[in-house]
Parts: sequence; structure tokens; C-alpha cells
Amino acid sequence: MADPESLPVATFGNLMTEGTTLSRRGQFHKALDCFNNALKLRAGDKHCLVTRSKCFLKLGDTENSLKDAEASLKNDKTFSEGLYQKAETLYTMGDFEFALVFYHRGRRLRPELHKFQLGINKAEEAIVNCIGNPSLVKLENKEELCFVSRQAESRKANQKLQNKLTKDQKWTRKQNPKTERQLLGELYADKAYLEKLLKDEDLMQSSTRQGIKVVDLVLGGISYLNHRRDFWQQQKPIYARVYERKLRQQGWIQDKKWKPADIGRSIAKNMEDIELLLARGSAEESCRKAERVLKKIQGWGEDEVPNKHELIGNLHSCIGNAQLEMGQMEAALCSHKMDLDCARQNALPDAMSRALDNIGHVYARTGRFQQAINTWEEKIPMAKSSLEKAWLFHEIGRCYLELGEAEAAQDYGQKSLQSADEEGDVDWQLHATVLVAQAQVKLEDYRSAIMNFERALEKAKLVPNEAAQNGII
Repeated sequence: MADPESLPVATFGNLMTEGTTLSRRGQFHKALDCFNNALKLRAGDKHCLVTRSKCFLKLGDTENSLKDAEASLKNDKTFSEGLYQKAETLYTMGDFEFALVFYHRGRRLRPELHKFQLGINKAEEAIVNCIGNPSLVKLENKEELCFVSRQAESRKANQKLQNKLTKDQKWTRKQNPKTERQLLGELYADKAYLEKLLKDEDLMQSSTRQGIKVVDLVLGGISYLNHRRDFWQQQKPIYARVYERKLRQQGWIQDKKWKPADIGRSIAKNMEDIELLLARGSAEESCRKAERVLKKIQGWGEDEVPNKHELIGNLHSCIGNAQLEMGQMEAALCSHKMDLDCARQNALPDAMSRALDNIGHVYARTGRFQQAINTWEEKIPMAKSSLEKAWLFHEIGRCYLELGEAEAAQDYGQKSLQSADEEGDVDWQLHATVLVAQAQVKLEDYRSAIMNFERALEKAKLVPNEAAQNGII
């Protein structure tokens, strides 16, 4: 087979097809050449970045794999394939807690994709196997979960530390326990737990199924907590932290006297906690925390929190997502409608799009398909990418199929397929083609239905998706 670079004319589609075929054959270096050339023709293409990320992962280059996965999410945080690939890469790197967050994000966006639930299951199992019950593991993330994982950084730091220090020296470098407890707060118990694990020699000598040494994971966690302790010591002395704690004990009555930067950091920390709690499966606790934060923010002025209305809407959305996980459908619908009202009153188009999406999902899950259609059709003009349109048209078409309106289902399935073709997304080409075929069965256009099922089968083999192949057959 000729090298793609030697071809006089090469289209994006041809390069993608060739690269995918080579990747399936295990010729990952050649596949990378195809994807590199494809990205020269269509820079930043999300689907191409994800497929190249998969190649990097197969070659063991987790850093570049994670870079590509994150690049695919740069302009569209709801890109399900990007979320899944990021989660898979983090899982391979041993960052099981962060991987779990992105598996949950993907499942909330695309609950019909079973692979996200499988990812959640294996990440939770890995956390239990490596550390213990995930409810005992508390990680804090002050910034966006970016491509340089904290555990990877911590492992590198600890490898250097191990070369310089003996075990006894490591223990003698600990700070005064009282000071450390004040600096770390709730995380102090986590550090004590990790240090206790170090004394279990049998556990420390074991490895995970991915070949990662447990001692590296534990030392990585301790190193990360030490870094955070040192950072907080520099950022804010103990006396300032004591004062803030007193304010919190008074129910944030004096929060309005905080500096805007302090308020911003506090809000960011709480929002991250809310999302992590939901990702770990603690929907009830996530909901309670979101409700408490919402009440406090509503008591602040706009001069103290410039994006107050945006935050209020976001918290209603978080509460709605938690209520949905708990099966409280009507309460979830009410929360998402409050998010929508807030977005409309304050002219927040992104928040409006988010709320309409969530409301549509609640309607669809409760069998109110016409209301879901009306809601999602209102969202169509707000879609920012062909991929977003692909899944939006697909969901609307699926609702029409449930209502027995096969012709409308077929029309929306074809729109979904067109958008998926524009994006070059094989997964959504597969979903859209199946939808069109199912609608044609209802319309008794069996010849066309068979042709589309055959096309869908080819797409399922290309992905590859064994479950989809069996279903289509």
C-alpha cells in the first residue's frame, strides 16, 4: 500500500479511512502518519484528534494521547468521544479518580452509550483495589483537570525523592502535626491514611492489574498533599485560615467582607466538590452541598460576585443532575427549568442551551416525547458544531420514532447522518444510519432499510462496536 504522503491527491476522508484501517491492523505508526496528514488538511478536527489519541495510547505514549483527547474537547466540552478517550487515557495512566469524573460526565451526556457505564465500573473497581473504598478517598483539584495529571507529577517527584532520601528521612521531614492539620483541613485524614498504608509491606510490594506499583500510587498521593500543604502555607498563613474558619462557623454571615479573589476561590472549590461527589455516585450529598452553596451565593451582592447569575444557574443545573441520578424526575425538571429561566433573564446563551438539553433529557426519560422534541427543537439554533447537531437530530428522531411518526423520524435521522458526515464522526454515522433504517422498517420500505442496516454494519465494524454489530445482524 502506498504511503499516504506520496499520493498526489489526498482528501481528509481518504486519510481518515486509511488511518483507521491501519490502526485496526495494529500498524499504529503508519496510522499516525495518516492522521497527521489529515490534521494538516483539517486542523483541530475532533474526530481525527480522538483517533490519533487512540493510536498514541496503543503505542504507550499517554502524554500525547491525553493532549489529543483534551484538544478534541477544546471547543466542545460535550464531545462524548473526547470525554471517553480522555477518561480511558487517565485510566491507563493510573489516575482512576479523575478518569471516573470523565466517565460520569460522558454518561450524563450520553446515557445510551454503555461504554461509559463500563468505564465507571472498572474505575471504581480500580480505586477499591488500589486504595480502598472510594468514599474514603478525597482529592482536591484547584484548576481544570488538565493533561498533566497530578498523580503522574507526584510519581516523578517521588522517584527523585526516593533516590535522595531514606525511609527514615522521609518521616523526619514532616511538619508539626497541628500545623499540618490546619493547613490540610479535611485532607489531613487522607494523608494520615496514606501514611498508614505505607507500613503495610505486602501491600506496598503488590501491583495493580495494569502493572502500576501500589507504593507509587500511595507515595504519589502523599507527595501531592505535601505540595498542596506548601502551596497553602505560601498563599495564606495560619492566622488568616483560622479567621476564615470562624467566619464559616458563623454561617458565612461575614462573607461579604471577603475579598473577591477569596470568594472566587471558595466558590471554585465548592463547585469542584459538587461535581466530584456526583461523579463518585454520592448524588444526595452532591445535591445537599449544591443547595447550601446556592443559598449562600444568593445572599451575596453582584459587586462581590460579578458572575452571580451564571453561578446560580449552574448550581440549579447541578442540583437537577443530582436529582435525576436519584430518580427524582419532577424535581430535576423543576431545577433545570429554573436554570433556563435564569439564563433567559440574564441573556446567557450557553446556559440556555445547557438547560434546554437537560430538560429534553428529563422529558424523554419520563416518556413525554413530544415535549422533549419541542424543547430540543428550540435548542437547534444554539448548536455550535456539526457533532452537536448530529446527536441533537438523532435524539429528536428517536422521540418521533417512539411516537410512531416514522416519516419525521427518518427525516431527522438523515439530518443527523448529514451532520455526522460533516464532522467525520463514525459513531454518530452509525447511530444515525440505524435510526434511518428503523424508520424505514416502520414505513415498510424494506429494501432501503436493508441497505441502511448493511451500511450501519460496516460502520459498526469500523468503530469497532461488537454489540452494535450483533444488534444490527
